[in-house]
Amino acid sequence: MREACLQDWMDREAIAESMIPVIGTLYRRKNIVTSVYGRPVINRSVIELLKAHRFVRHMEKQELSVHDTFPVLQALSEMDVTRAHVDLGKLAVKFRNEGNGRDLQAFLNEELSDVIGQDAADSENRDVVLYGFGRIGRLLARIMIEKAGSGSLRLRAIVVRRGKGDDLVKRASLLRRDSVHGTFRGTLTIDAENEAIIANGNYIKIIYANNPAEIDYTQYGINNALVIDNTGVWRDEAGLAQHLEAKGTARVLLTAPGKGDLKNIVYGINNGDIDASDKILSAASCTTNAITPVLKVMNDEFGIANGHVETVHSYTNDQNLIDNYHKGDRRGRSAPLNMVITETGAASAVAKALPELKGLLTGNAIRVPTPNVSMAILSLNLKKSTSVEEVNNYLREQSLHSAVQKQIDWVNSPEVVSTDFVGNSHAGIVDAQATIVNGERVNLYVWYDNEYGYSRQVVRIAQQVCGVDYPTFPKVG
Repeated sequence: MREACLQDWMDREAIAESMIPVIGTLYRRKNIVTSVYGRPVINRSVIELLKAHRFVRHMEKQELSVHDTFPVLQALSEMDVTRAHVDLGKLAVKFRNEGNGRDLQAFLNEELSDVIGQDAADSENRDVVLYGFGRIGRLLARIMIEKAGSGSLRLRAIVVRRGKGDDLVKRASLLRRDSVHGTFRGTLTIDAENEAIIANGNYIKIIYANNPAEIDYTQYGINNALVIDNTGVWRDEAGLAQHLEAKGTARVLLTAPGKGDLKNIVYGINNGDIDASDKILSAASCTTNAITPVLKVMNDEFGIANGHVETVHSYTNDQNLIDNYHKGDRRGRSAPLNMVITETGAASAVAKALPELKGLLTGNAIRVPTPNVSMAILSLNLKKSTSVEEVNNYLREQSLHSAVQKQIDWVNSPEVVSTDFVGNSHAGIVDAQATIVNGERVNLYVWYDNEYGYSRQVVRIAQQVCGVDYPTFPKVG
């Protein structure tokens, strides 16, 4: 028995090793992004690949092995398919359940018919500039560098104010090492003479400037760029419009809630409202992104009469390490030592993405002494009675097979805690074990990586406005 278990493991390791170069080739040459039940498999190790397969048993109540997905991957590599997100795990399970006697190739030909034989000539890169290089800025850089390839977002420059000391070295070091998210996946070198960072072959110019309008990006070969402002200094159209005065820019995306008439976009919910004429957009807040998808699907299925959102949020750089003056109420008290009650606009901001919920939600927030991963507690009064089982099964299904599958994740473990969700790419993760239902009253507990999960939402908006967002297979709905 022991020998059989070990041999089975070694066999699966060997198959996973064979899959890795095929996954990489599909991505680099054909712009095919592969995953297993939403878990990315590009640039992943053998163990990470096997763990992604093992995860499926929590979602589908059936095992998934590399024995199932490797044939799908092999067949995909021989097809005339480009520019697509392909979930190998979901396709393998769908073939198992719905193959109906067809061979695998015939099944894939039908499933991927929309992208077979399409012209790859327009797979050009789109220039992106990061204005600011704080917590979100560095994560955006990591994501774009990891996803760099033909027909993708290409991080061309980072704009910061020059700091004291060896600024370039310090910026590179902060990108290389992160106390929460770990070390950078790849190699970093510094071109000191030209003030640039080279990350996994991506040449990123560091531009030192004090205001947006003074920059000429074209002198660095940057044109029609999307500027992602992650400083939060300007949040209205007038302030952000300064970026458009710089030569070489085309559009601006703010990584904070926008003020005034700015469109606040929660990807997966109202990104269809983005028009070609929109020059300035907001990606709303991390909390708004976490709760809006869950609120939408709950309202669609059960109807929301009213509710309250309580956010248990990790402390941020805005707070003080030790007691000191702060313009905000209570935020002057030591963040690592206290739970701090503060306000949040997330509940009211939901209405900008979901107008049907306007005036139905209240909200508050508690900052807690953890550096990352937050939780939103949704206390909802529904328009019809339900049960724990019905709510959890519905949300599980939405996380797997709906238009918001990249926004909603679902976990059903009595042992998970906040650190288990560091690096989760979804906007929010429903904790099924914590769900409480009493007739029409429901409490939902939604975890979210308020740094990384939000950054992935920002990148999804950036991909759409830059025209490099590709269809996902298998299709939903």
